[in-house]
Amino acid sequence: MPYVVKKNGSRTEYASAKLRGSLSLALRKRPVAAPAVDAAILSIEEKLLTSGQREVDTGYIGELVMQELQRLDKIAYIRFASVYKNFEDLAEFQDAIAEVGQDRKPRKG
Repeated sequence: MPYVVKKNGSRTEYASAKLRGSLSLALRKRPVAAPAVDAAILSIEEKLLTSGQREVDTGYIGELVMQELQRLDKIAYIRFASVYKNFEDLAEFQDAIAEVGQDRKPRKG
């Protein structure tokens, strides 16, 4: 796995447990099965491995996490994005909600 470059410039070894912890926190009390979370982690790790990079910054990993959360659970995506993107006002939440709402399929009935 590539090394992870933090925002402060320090480098650390990739830790799967940290990735799992971030996903678990965003998905807390959401109806997402453990196998789906495991598959998301594998997908992220595969992308990291196949990137061919020796180092990746935390921003890249954060974007991969957001992609998986948007696919898994829209509420978890908003939770993660609000912290990751450091939302500062309601308008930023509304923009994120509108963004995930565009993916929504119309309800029947």
